[in-house]
Amino acid sequence: MDTKTQSAYQEELARLEQTNAEIDKQLERLRGTPVYYGPDLTEQALEVIREQGRNNLAKAVDEAYFGRLDFHETGTAAKAPLYIGKSGVEDERTGQLLVIDWRAPVASLFYSFTGGLDTAAYDSPDGIIEGLVYLKRNLVVRKQILQRVVDTYDRTEDSLAVGDEFLLYRLGENKDNKLRDIVSTIQAEQDKIIRASKNTALIIQGVAGSGKTTVALHRLAFLLYQYREQIRAERMVIFAPNSMFLDYISGVLPELGVGHIQQNTFTDWALDVLDQQVKLVDPALALQTWFALGSKRPPIDDHAPGRFKGSIRFKQYLDTCLTQFESTYVPTTDFIPWEGIKLPIATIREWFFVENKHYPLVKRRERVIARIKRWMEIQLDKIWEQSRKKELKKKAAQRLRTYLTGWPEHSAFSYYKLLFTDQQLPNGLSGETNQIPESIVTASLKLFKKKEVQLEDLAPLLYIHIRLHGIPSDHLFDHVVIDEAQDFSPFQVAVLDAYTRNRSFTILGDLSQGIHAYQGITDWHEFSSLFKEEETGYFELDRSYRSTMEIIQFANQVLQRGVEKPLLAVPVFRSGNKVRIIQTDMKGRLPLLKQAIATLQQGSSSTIAIVARTEKQAQDLHDVMTESGLVTNLITSKQRTYRGGISVLPIYLTKGLEFDAVILMDVTSGHYEATFMDAKLLYVGCTRALHELWLLAPGELSPLVNSQDADNVTTELPA
Repeated sequence: MDTKTQSAYQEELARLEQTNAEIDKQLERLRGTPVYYGPDLTEQALEVIREQGRNNLAKAVDEAYFGRLDFHETGTAAKAPLYIGKSGVEDERTGQLLVIDWRAPVASLFYSFTGGLDTAAYDSPDGIIEGLVYLKRNLVVRKQILQRVVDTYDRTEDSLAVGDEFLLYRLGENKDNKLRDIVSTIQAEQDKIIRASKNTALIIQGVAGSGKTTVALHRLAFLLYQYREQIRAERMVIFAPNSMFLDYISGVLPELGVGHIQQNTFTDWALDVLDQQVKLVDPALALQTWFALGSKRPPIDDHAPGRFKGSIRFKQYLDTCLTQFESTYVPTTDFIPWEGIKLPIATIREWFFVENKHYPLVKRRERVIARIKRWMEIQLDKIWEQSRKKELKKKAAQRLRTYLTGWPEHSAFSYYKLLFTDQQLPNGLSGETNQIPESIVTASLKLFKKKEVQLEDLAPLLYIHIRLHGIPSDHLFDHVVIDEAQDFSPFQVAVLDAYTRNRSFTILGDLSQGIHAYQGITDWHEFSSLFKEEETGYFELDRSYRSTMEIIQFANQVLQRGVEKPLLAVPVFRSGNKVRIIQTDMKGRLPLLKQAIATLQQGSSSTIAIVARTEKQAQDLHDVMTESGLVTNLITSKQRTYRGGISVLPIYLTKGLEFDAVILMDVTSGHYEATFMDAKLLYVGCTRALHELWLLAPGELSPLVNSQDADNVTTELPA
């Protein structure tokens, strides 16, 4: 350690000791103050403040801060050192901020400033604040111990020579079974997304390893801080691809001090809203069938069931059907409860179409029926003879029941089923393009008889449910995050838009990882076209921070061999071992796998993924490994937790996860053909690896892989 570095370390050590002492003192006092449970409103408000203080200080105990920025604001006397942490800490005696919350406006300088002698600026509630940055310093604090001091900018040297040193140091760390926050390493392009305006539908195209999921989670924490008077955590939601992925990301928000945000899958949420009217056919079965078809898959077009039912064109078709349904919803005849008394149909229509027009259909029906019953009571009150009154009341009730048989009460499912049963076009529709393709009708009705639906039916069902029942105000979201959004349909996003206030979205994904093309999108315009231009923001994250340079370059080549105009990742300069491609035969497959695992475990790999082509192949491989004495965790589509260690799983379930090392099994021409779908699948598998990637091929190598790429590949086993 040179003299300058030693001096900086000693300076920061002294400052950290002072800050830790202040945090410990404040936390001890607050924890020593009895919690107030009484009725006094003032004391209740003070207790809320005290509890918030306890939580904030508890976050700061082990790691008070992670960064320092020396900033001289224009018009002030001198520069001031600003320490940035996960939680703000104030000196109780002086009121001075000892630590600034990373979400505060001034803290944005720590992320956005990338060097140079020019004036820096940030946006504050008082307007744009300008000044000069003199020092940008990264700090690693663990359990109140200062472990590392790295200056990424020093104005006296105008240098960013070690600007990436701290980032590479953090990227080189091994992972466990949970995604972690990146608050200390947020990059400038990520910070722009995190701090973007609330009332915007952000669409983020992020390559594998660009940190898009973590960025979205940090954005939730920022929005709660910046707009704390306007939004509530419990009315924010994250939609993830599966329950296991939700478990994997579950640690990030608590690390950032954020709780109560909903985390769900679209499927589970939709079935809950529909009150379990239908059963969902296991999506894994459709996936396994799709992936197993290989080059025999049908072409992806707008008549594929997932694409058709997920399209805005189908939504427009439903709109027209529902509008006609509404126009003919009420009975067509007068209501005559008994001879001599008549409620004209014109009056009933007036009640339905004018007086109650602002209510959804089911509510309007309920209100009009209640109005008819009140009208009947008024007519009965005019009759004084009790026996006749009793007789007419019974007759009126019977006639009302008969009358209402012409006014059926539909559920979302019963009406949806009717659309497929009756293929007559509604008024105003013409041409074959507006009809549901016969093949889809036949397949759908077969399922509907058993009250079963496919994943692509959920958005249409929800939309019909909205038209029938409306949306209760307490079911609206303040902000929605959609992860792996390339696998969502436009109809799904349109339905979520109806449930979201002010079109406040963070929509993120990677078209290069669109392995569910039969139901997802091929272009982000399919989503952006749902919003007005001024309501939409689009960002691209092309730098990959997850994998080594060798792995990313190898994965890019896989993608290029199967996908036209692929979106390629740009690796950060973090070099590692070459990708290993080892060919063998079926007899040597298991011994080679055991050798690979042993080699990786002797290194620094804590989490290892053994990836098969399909779920059945993963199950068979797990059984063989178990019989041979290898202890592994089998991950299936029904898995709700990720345990870490050695995992065996199908390749499509790796999406969104990351591992220290990945072993791709059976990368042969029989398993991975030169198709766009197989290229995307293999790309997903390759980009899960942080440090080590191995490909085992018992047979002819897949045409998507080049074992002769000397720069990034080796075919040798380690010594």
